[in-house]
Amino acid sequence: MNEPLPPPRPYRRLSRPRTDRMVAGVCAGVARYLGVDATGVRIGYAVVVILTWGAALLAYPVLWVLMPEDPLPPD
Repeated sequence: MNEPLPPPRPYRRLSRPRTDRMVAGVCAGVARYLGVDATGVRIGYAVVVILTWGAALLAYPVLWVLMPEDPLPPD
């Protein structure tokens, strides 16, 4: 009757990694957040840029500014 609750899902944080970057780490951060390969996100972004005649290029610098960078590892 009283089934135990499933464990809570781990908190996912959208941030730019300090490794696995091509330019600023935006696509790598989105890929890590979604749990997919970063190369697929980069290819998908390039396709969206082509399909929108370059209008999607505005999204990258906006996300670069808005997405926080991963904290430095402790020494």
